[in-house]
Order: sequence, then C-alpha cells, then structure tokens
Amino acid sequence: MSVKRIGVLTSGGDSPGMNPCVRAVVRTAIYNGIECYGIRRGYNGLINADVVKLDEKSVSHIINRGGTVLYTARSKEFMTEEGQKKAVATCKFLGLDGIIAIGGDGTFRGAAALSKYGINVVCIPATIDNDIGCTNYSIGFDTAANTAIECIDKLRDTMQSHERCSVVEIMGRNAGYLAMYVGLAVGATAVLVPEKEIDFQRDVVEKIRQASLNGFTHYMIVVAEGAGSASDIAKQLEDEMGLEPRVTVLGHIQRGGTPTGRDRVNATKMGYMAVELLAAGKTNRVICTKDGSFDDVDIQEGLAMVRDIQQIEIDALNAMTGYR
Repeated sequence: MSVKRIGVLTSGGDSPGMNPCVRAVVRTAIYNGIECYGIRRGYNGLINADVVKLDEKSVSHIINRGGTVLYTARSKEFMTEEGQKKAVATCKFLGLDGIIAIGGDGTFRGAAALSKYGINVVCIPATIDNDIGCTNYSIGFDTAANTAIECIDKLRDTMQSHERCSVVEIMGRNAGYLAMYVGLAVGATAVLVPEKEIDFQRDVVEKIRQASLNGFTHYMIVVAEGAGSASDIAKQLEDEMGLEPRVTVLGHIQRGGTPTGRDRVNATKMGYMAVELLAAGKTNRVICTKDGSFDDVDIQEGLAMVRDIQQIEIDALNAMTGYR
C-alpha cells in the first residue's frame, strides 16, 4: 500500500499528552515523505471536512501543552450509518490513505466503523481513565494522577490543621484505576473503586476507626466516580460516625495541565509507531503497551479485551489503607 496522505484526529475526552502525540504523528509523516492533515473536532470534523494541513511549524512548541490543538468533540451524527458514510466520503474526497485516531474506547469504535468501509486506521490510546482493555498504559493517565496527587497533598495540609475528614472524588467513569493509583500514592485512609465490592462498614467506617485508635485525627477518603458520589459517602459518614467531612470533587482539573515527561515520551513513541504501521501497510491496529514494551493488536481484538484490576492491587489497597 502506497501512503501519500494521512489524517490525524483527537476524539472524546481530552487527555494530557494528545498534543505531543499529534506532533509525533506529523513529524514522523514528514520524515517518511507523507502529507499530514489535522482533522479538527474529532469525527464531527471528519464528517464536515474540517481539516488543516500540518507541518513542522504548526506542531512546534505544543509538546508541553495540555488539551488538544485539534480540539475534540463527540458526534451523535457519526454514530449513525449516514454520518459514517459522510466521513468515509470525506476521506475519499481528500485522498486520505489512512486515519490515526487518538482517544479512548469510543474513539476506537468510531475508527472500527470506518475500517468496515475500507478506511485504513490506526488507534492510539489516550484517556486519563486508563480503562482500555488491550493496553497497560494510556496517554494522559500519568499527568492526571500526578495532578490529583498534588491536589490531595495540599488538601491534606488543611485537613490535618483542622483535624477533619476529607472525601475526594476522582474521575475515571466506570473504572477505578486512577482512584486506586492516587489513593495508594497519597496514603489514603480508604479507597473505593467500582471493581471491588464495597462494604461501607468494613471499607470506610472500620478503617477510620482503626486510624483513630492509632492516634490519627484526620482522614482521607478517595472515591472513584464509578464507585459512588463523594457527597453520598460524606453523608453516610456524618450519619454513622458523627463526622463533618469536607467534600472535594477534583473534576476536569485532572484532564488539564502540562503533560508529564512520561506522557510526552510515550505519546511520542506511540505517534511514531502509528505512522510507521500505516507506512508499512499494517492497518486497523491499536497501539498498546505490554510488560513495558510497545506492541499493536487488531482493532476488533483490542475492543473485545477487558482489563481488570489485579488481585495484588486489591490486596495492596486492603493492606495500605486504614493505618496510613
């Protein structure tokens, strides 16, 4: 397959590291003599031919920027067969030999839909939720985790001063990877994730009670948004223990900020690999990491995979929470 022109898009929730990834795609394409076009606003932009030619200058000085210079949007129209056919028509009209899609599982499903119409696609995982089954690592997770850790460290200072309980809600949709990682990193009193069945007495009340009996006077509860509302957890603590917890929902602050070195480097490697795959005629793939190395899998195979929190991680939560 001769590849002369490709498109790159970012879709779904933005993730720190998307810009370094776009930069790598563009620079690798140019290195291989391939034209690269940025598709703005995700699949909505593909439907409406909202594209811009990218070169070395257009991606200069974006490696350190959060968000995405290509913008991102969710497209209800693209979920329909008619919308998908419009996107395919745009690809053919512009003469795009392949699409590199950067985002989460929704982005991958969109790319899989394009592939059914003969469009060559390669997907790159970029979501702070880190919930894509075929990869151990997703661009943006490291930055989001460090942002949350920094915020909680600051929050703990005031909780300690006032001898209070804090309940912090962490993003992640229906996955608890981000909350688990952050909770372990900050030494939380309790961490609640949707992958682990929650017994409120055992997992929260008793852990606070243990911490209190060991001389602690402030408590940090980390809750994954998929495991419940921080406000509801705080209300239960007030009713059952007489505490007056302070609730903090970090929200979209976790999706912003300068990407960490890890996110920049991994995004660069993944962007490079995606272009090289297209150039070699290997398409309909998802870039992934396994045991610290980079690999690729078939897009349908990747979408069918499910990632579970490992037992050692659950055991670590049980052992490390409560006493701090």
